[in-house]
Amino acid sequence: MTALHGPARRLTVFVGESDTVGHKPLYTEIVHRAHAAGLIGASVFRGIEGFGATQHIHTTRLLSLSEDLPVSVVMVDTAERIQAFLPELESLVPAGLITVEDVEVYRPASHEPIR
Repeated sequence: MTALHGPARRLTVFVGESDTVGHKPLYTEIVHRAHAAGLIGASVFRGIEGFGATQHIHTTRLLSLSEDLPVSVVMVDTAERIQAFLPELESLVPAGLITVEDVEVYRPASHEPIR
């Protein structure tokens, strides 16, 4: 794996936790396809509250517990690799927000344990 340092791009996909592809969660499929495409990494973050295109608020609060919380999949790689992966997402994510932002990688990920 190549360490990334300096200019890069962050690709973020916002979907619902209950969104699926076949029998798999959509966020899982995105991570597996990013891995197969050779991207440096991908992480999934589960939101505690949010709303999207439907304007319906999803929350973890007990009185209005939702089973469809917001989920974001975040990937950071070179601009070229992110751009090459976008067509794969367009066919995979029919609804949901996809953002691409220029970022600066200050400290590349390491396999060294944090102490």
